[in-house]
Amino acid sequence: MTLKATKIALIGAGSTVFMKNLLGDLLQVEKLRNAHIALMDIDPHRLETSQLVAGKIAEAVGASPTFEATTDRRRALDGADYVITMIQVAGYKPGTVTDFEVPKRHGLRQTIGDTLGIGGIMRGLRTAPVLVDIAKDMRELCPNALMLQYVNPMAINCLALNRFAPEVRTVGLCHSVQGTAKELAEDIGVPIDEIRYRCAGINHMAFYLSFERLLPDGRTEDLYPRIRSVLDTGKVPDWNRVRYEVFKHFGHFVTESSEHFAEYVPWFIKRHRPDLIEQFNIPLDEYIRRCEKQIGEWGQQEQALLAGEGLKICRSHEYASQIIEAELTGKPTLINGNVMNTGLIANLPEGACVEVPCVVDHNGIQPTRIGNLPVGLAALMQTNINVQTLTVEALASGRREHVKQAAMLDPHTAAELSLDEIDTLVDELIEAHQGWLPHLG
Repeated sequence: MTLKATKIALIGAGSTVFMKNLLGDLLQVEKLRNAHIALMDIDPHRLETSQLVAGKIAEAVGASPTFEATTDRRRALDGADYVITMIQVAGYKPGTVTDFEVPKRHGLRQTIGDTLGIGGIMRGLRTAPVLVDIAKDMRELCPNALMLQYVNPMAINCLALNRFAPEVRTVGLCHSVQGTAKELAEDIGVPIDEIRYRCAGINHMAFYLSFERLLPDGRTEDLYPRIRSVLDTGKVPDWNRVRYEVFKHFGHFVTESSEHFAEYVPWFIKRHRPDLIEQFNIPLDEYIRRCEKQIGEWGQQEQALLAGEGLKICRSHEYASQIIEAELTGKPTLINGNVMNTGLIANLPEGACVEVPCVVDHNGIQPTRIGNLPVGLAALMQTNINVQTLTVEALASGRREHVKQAAMLDPHTAAELSLDEIDTLVDELIEAHQGWLPHLG
C-alpha cells in the first residue's frame, strides 16, 4: 500500500519572511517532516528565493520534505490537504500606495489601511474575489482541504468566502490575540505561560473577557487590576496609548495594536485636531513607511536568508501548524479563529465573521459559544461589521452605491468627510484601481 504524504500549498509563498516562519513551524511537526510542500507565487524571482530558503529551513530542522515551486496555482492546489493563503493583490504598488494617496488628497489620513477604513474597503474589493477564485479551484482540485486564511482584511475576506464558496472549509487566522496577550504579560510583569484568557469579538476588535493567572494551588488571580495599574501609574508604553485609552472607557482590553485600532474608531485621527495625534502618538502613514523600509532592505535581507543567516528556527505563535498537527494527530489544541457567527456571539448579527476560541482535533475546527458580549463592546463591533457587510454586498451585487455606503458608515471616514466628499472619493478610488477591481456600476 502506497501512503500519500500530507500536501500543503502555500499560496503567496513569495512573501519569503512570513513563509519562513510558517514553514519553520510546519517542519517541526513530526507528522509533517516528510510533507509535500507546494510553494506558489506569481513572482518567479521571489518564488525562487523562497524555494532556496525553504531548503535551508528543512536542513536546519532535520526534515526531509518534498518541495515543489510553481507559478501555476492550480498545480499547487491539486490534491492539497491544506492551503495557506498569504497573498497581497496589487501589492504595495499600485495597491497600497493608491489606498493611501487618493484619500490623503481629500484630507483623509490613515495608519495601516488594510482592515477597515477606506483602505480596508478597497483592499477587500480587490482581494476577496481572488480568494474566492482560489476556493473555487479548491472545490474542484482538493475538495476536502482546509484553507488557512491569513490575508487582510480578514473579516471581509472570510465573509466573501462563506458567501461565494461556502462548501470549502475555511478558517481565518491572525496573531493579534496571542500577540497582545504576550505584550500585556510584559506590561504587568507576569510570565505568559502562567496566564490564561478568554477572548472574543471580531478580528482586530476582539476583547479579553477575562485575563487571569493560574496559581500553583489551582486558584486564579484576576489580572485586570494589574492592567489598570499600568494606566493609573502612568506606565503605558508610548506606542500603546490608544488601546489603554479605549480600555479606560470600555473596561476591557482590545487585541489589535494601537496603530491599527486608531483608524477603526472616530476618536483619534482628526485633521483639525493635531493635539490628538500627538497625545496618543498616532503613526500616520505607518504602513507606507513600513513597506518602504522593507522594500529598501529586501536585497540585503534576501542575501542574508540565502546565506542561512538568522535561520534559527523555533516554533512561532502562529496557529497554522498547531491546527494541522491537531487534525492529523487528534491531540486537541485551542486557537482563536475567524468563523461565521452561527449563534456563537448572541448579540452580534447571525452570519457576521467573528473571532472566537476554537477547539481543534481530528474532528476539525469547533468554535465555542460565547453568549452575549458586554453591550458596549458589541455596539463598538457593530460599527465595523456594518462596513464589512456592505463591502461584501458590493461584491455580490456589483453596485457601486454599496461601496459608497460602506465608506459612509465607516467610523473614521465619516468623522472626517461629508457624504458628498465620500461619494467623490470612492469614485476616484475605483477609477484609480481600474484593472484590479470587479465591475462596480
